[in-house]
Amino acid sequence: MDPIRIIRNEDIEKVLIGVPKGHKHLRVCVKLKDNSVMILQEATIANILRAYVTVKTHPKIKAQELKMHVLGETSQKQGYALHQLLETSRNQEEIEEELRQFLAKST
Repeated sequence: MDPIRIIRNEDIEKVLIGVPKGHKHLRVCVKLKDNSVMILQEATIANILRAYVTVKTHPKIKAQELKMHVLGETSQKQGYALHQLLETSRNQEEIEEELRQFLAKST
């Protein structure tokens, strides 16, 4: 397994958010102080944001797992990505334990 890395606020130099010329969809670009850059597509941010809001605001949901699903052409909505991060039915306690294990191994 590759090393696990926690990105803290103090590790970030800047974040750029917008629709680049020649593109139709939003991008989030995170430049870290070590000069590495992560660019997230709009669908990725939307999927993560949806799960984040659910976990943050729902009175009973304390953890969620998103997994990649490739939608069939009949289930794909126009303008939406073919690849979607969708919620699984995995037990919340299992998700929390996996998170704990990743944090224990992080650098």
